[in-house]
Amino acid sequence: MDAITLLKDDHKSVEKLFKRFEKAGDRAYKEKAKVADRIREELSVHAAIEEQLFYPVVRATVDGAEDETLESLEEHHIVKWVLSELDDMDPKDERFTPKMTVLIENVRHHVEEEEGELFPKVRAQLGRKDLGALGDAMERARGVAPTHPHPRAPDTPPANLAVGAVAGLRDRVGDGVKGAAEGAVSTAQDLIDRIREDAGASLQKAGARSGRKVAGK
Repeated sequence: MDAITLLKDDHKSVEKLFKRFEKAGDRAYKEKAKVADRIREELSVHAAIEEQLFYPVVRATVDGAEDETLESLEEHHIVKWVLSELDDMDPKDERFTPKMTVLIENVRHHVEEEEGELFPKVRAQLGRKDLGALGDAMERARGVAPTHPHPRAPDTPPANLAVGAVAGLRDRVGDGVKGAAEGAVSTAQDLIDRIREDAGASLQKAGARSGRKVAGK
């Protein structure tokens, strides 16, 4: 799947959960707890696959995206801290709903900036082939990504890849995923190298065409 389409689909899914939480009554504690758990899981996984794959590839291959990706990492950091606090709170706590409201506002702002500024820039510079390969890698990483927030963990490669794999395994306590997690460690660099090679080949072709035109004059 196209990487940007995958991330936008995640945004839509989380927004549905946000609206569901907002519509819950003041005393709908069970509903709020259930929705909050879903929000925590989906945002944790989403943040992980962006930090492990999407942002590193974008920073290394998309011109002019450095500041936006660094800002996005800081926004992720804030969201993960709030999620970690919510993870330990009872929905009956007087601060639970206000804290979730602040989280929702922050995520909506983050989504607006990503979809309005960063994603168009990425799509303009990366081809369909590269976005497809990146999306496929992110989809695989989703299966072993952490399902709880880990705000103290590194959020950039290479440290976040190894730590994220361990955290994901611990969160899921599943079987048969260790190999997939270990295999994901080199995926980001492999994609970066491939995109750079493709870009270099395109530039060489463009230069060759330009040279032929000059020679023909």
